[in-house]
Amino acid sequence: MGVPIRGTPVETYLRGRGIGTADRMPSLRFHPACFYRPEGGGPVARLPAMLAAITDLEGRQTGTHRTWLRPDGSAKADIDTPRRAMGALLGNAVRFGVPADVLIAGEGIETVLSVRSALPDIPAVAALSSGHLAAIRFPAGLRRLYVLRDRDTAGAAARDRLEARAAKVGIEALTLTPRLGDFNDDLRRYGLAALQARLRLHLHVEDAARSVPV
Repeated sequence: MGVPIRGTPVETYLRGRGIGTADRMPSLRFHPACFYRPEGGGPVARLPAMLAAITDLEGRQTGTHRTWLRPDGSAKADIDTPRRAMGALLGNAVRFGVPADVLIAGEGIETVLSVRSALPDIPAVAALSSGHLAAIRFPAGLRRLYVLRDRDTAGAAARDRLEARAAKVGIEALTLTPRLGDFNDDLRRYGLAALQARLRLHLHVEDAARSVPV
């Protein structure tokens, strides 16, 4: 369903938010005419959309997240709810990178991709909401988890619950906190190099070594 995002409005949308490396995002696709039904009723529209595959730890797709876009990809579509998810979300996530012993976990796709742009050697997952972030399943062999905190009450509570779950199974959990509202705000305000430098200050020494700029 959908096509690769290179050269599509999805790539334009992400680049507009400071996020590149389209070839590293196989979990994202572009649909030129994805159905949209207004929540309060009304005619169904067909709008361009970014599709994100929600998968379990075995790689099976359990759902799809949709972000409807303007035709030129300059922003999200001018509709009441431009983001929606369907399917089995609890415990699952949108995944970027190959599972390893270190993982970055956050809520929104753009937030997670902002950090992954700065730390491309560390795999990451987007849980899509604070409630689902607290419930993500841990891959086998995970030793260290970086939790991306959004600066809101729900984000703080989700981080606390996730870190408590990690501690119970012997996973080291570390919080990464943005200067602004979220890490995409930081990326757009301060730029990629500044975001990378700041994040590396808060990484475990082993992970900082693997994330040296080239």
